[in-house]
Amino acid sequence: MNRVTRWLPDAAGGAATFVIGMAEVNRYTYDNAWLAVAVTAGVALAVGLARAQPALALAVAWMTALFQLVTGTRPMLTEVLLAVVAFGCARWGRMPTVWLSGLSVPVAAVVAVLWLSPYEFYQALQIIGIDGIAADAYRTGRFDWRVIGSVVGIALLATPWLLGLALRFAARSEDSRRSQVAAEAQRDQAEEIAQLREEQAQLARDVHDVVGHSLAVILAQAESAQYLEDADTRGLKITMANIATSARSSLDDVRQVLSSTASNGRGQAAPVTRNADLDSLIEGVRASGHEVVTTEVGTPQPLPPELGVVAFRVLQEMLTNAIKHGRRDRPVLVERHWEGDLRIEVRNAIPEETPPLAETQPIAVPPPPPPPPSALPTVAAPTATAGGGQGLDGMRRRLEAVGGHLDVRRRTDPPTFTATAWVPMRSR
Repeated sequence: MNRVTRWLPDAAGGAATFVIGMAEVNRYTYDNAWLAVAVTAGVALAVGLARAQPALALAVAWMTALFQLVTGTRPMLTEVLLAVVAFGCARWGRMPTVWLSGLSVPVAAVVAVLWLSPYEFYQALQIIGIDGIAADAYRTGRFDWRVIGSVVGIALLATPWLLGLALRFAARSEDSRRSQVAAEAQRDQAEEIAQLREEQAQLARDVHDVVGHSLAVILAQAESAQYLEDADTRGLKITMANIATSARSSLDDVRQVLSSTASNGRGQAAPVTRNADLDSLIEGVRASGHEVVTTEVGTPQPLPPELGVVAFRVLQEMLTNAIKHGRRDRPVLVERHWEGDLRIEVRNAIPEETPPLAETQPIAVPPPPPPPPSALPTVAAPTATAGGGQGLDGMRRRLEAVGGHLDVRRRTDPPTFTATAWVPMRSR
């Protein structure tokens, strides 16, 4: 809506007020018609400004009243339309304008009554058509006509002022409701985005754990195959079968992870990512040629599905790190304590020249010397640079999400790296 169109209702109201005032000037005799025309113009201007400029409209109304008092111009019935100004100030004015207009209502009524003569008051009652009880009270003198005039004047101005104030509060309440709805919509959108990001991060951690562990095991098995005797066809077949089994298991895990993510996206219940079969992880590492020594304290207990998944993924990442960064000629020690919380500890020997495993610094493990031909093929540590930060951070996030925590330590005597995870036995 452009400015001209926006001002059309105001201009129409002001013009209508001026026409009504001129009709009154032509009908009744005034000592100075031009002064009455000036008062009419002032009232019309105040009415025209009542919506767009309430404060200015109030100022014009009071200036017109003062002009009328100074010049002695007779009261005009058209001035009743100043009720429009009272309404506009209460509905669209700022708070100072609202309160000033509210104070102006009784002041204007009292000033008008003090200025009017009894005869003019009676004439006004006749013009309005209220010549019943009030007019009878004036003729008989039973009541002070000024009291009745003040009540009538206040009613004429206070009623539209209160109506404007009520509409103002109603509009403000509606705006507040709309703002609340918009804020709730933004909050829901932000929560949805945060949930999507968390799901993406969870998917990245799951894929990292599954693929990283499987590739580490497959690589270890493939490297162990190069130390087999040329005639050892049976050993080669076993190694290839282990590689195939590890690859197949990895594909199944990836499918389950993706299936879980897709189900969450449709609002359905996500399937359990994997059974908390911790022994299967250990046996898979052993099948790759790594020596794993396990210790179990206490009586194993069944874990809730969500905690079982966390325990499985954390142990999986611990074993992956042990394969990638540990010495191949030393066993990996795995301890499980079923007392209070489930405590999983994985300890592996590391080369003395290996820098500390940190979350922010990658680790490069130099290739160890090949084993003697007569020895059982063991797993060679990968020679490529590998970063441990994502795995450690993923484990820590998983554990903290269920109320557990992670502790990693590097010892120099003997050179070992120990990762300890505490998994609660009950869901929070």
